[in-house]
Amino acid sequence: MKFAVIIITHTAPEQTQRLVGRLNTGDFDCYIHVDKKVDIETHRDMFGMEHMYFVEERFDVQWGGYSAIEATLSCIRKMVASGIKYDHVSLLSGQDYPIKNAEHISRFFAAHPGKQFMLYKNMETEWQIAKARVEKYHFTDFNFRGKHRLEDVVNFLTPKRKFPIDMELFGKETYWSITGECAAYVANFIGRRPKLQHYLKYTWGADEFLFHSIILNSPFKDTVVNKNYRYMVWPPGEPRPKVLTTADLPDLLASDALFARKFDMAVDGGVLDLIDAHT
Repeated sequence: MKFAVIIITHTAPEQTQRLVGRLNTGDFDCYIHVDKKVDIETHRDMFGMEHMYFVEERFDVQWGGYSAIEATLSCIRKMVASGIKYDHVSLLSGQDYPIKNAEHISRFFAAHPGKQFMLYKNMETEWQIAKARVEKYHFTDFNFRGKHRLEDVVNFLTPKRKFPIDMELFGKETYWSITGECAAYVANFIGRRPKLQHYLKYTWGADEFLFHSIILNSPFKDTVVNKNYRYMVWPPGEPRPKVLTTADLPDLLASDALFARKFDMAVDGGVLDLIDAHT
């Protein structure tokens, strides 16, 4: 069986290289999007490494912007163009790290053929706070003075936005593991709908609901498992997960998750050594 990993990164190349190395058994191919704000030459040491592919189509990714979806889609397009059949595709950031070894992860996916793993809630009944992401205008991917003030004015003067496709909306956490066939389906679905793309450019956090919504309204809906096998710790009231350190090791080792985030080698690189040693 063959697996792909999509890595969306803007962080230290040494950390990305370590992440790739952890999975470099031959079962995994890594497709890497380096943020357009980052000089690609900083990753030169990884050019030409086996089972690793940098995407040429790069985007200036903004937190919460549709640009995060565009970066992911650029990796899927390169993956599809390779002609390789991937049984599962996992989306990671450059600050993720496998907390199980590559052989364990391979066995897990081999034991669950055709399954999609993503954490989700229904936006209408369980995650209503997220409705503002699609009902209001957001200028997240745009950089100009006074954009937040303009957002307020536009949303005051205009009615609630309506999602351009009649579907139930689902979402929660960005990171997922889905089949290669399902990933290609989503990329094709979005690619054939320019009105949807235009609409999404003015939403917030589309990476936390778009894939989920398309898949759960598709022929793949009955294959979805409501769990993404990611370990994260969310401090109360914080919009981002905490940086994991050696103090978190017991919980990391006890988890059934395959990947965890987020790590920062500049803060505590030793925790990655300990994960490697114990798994």
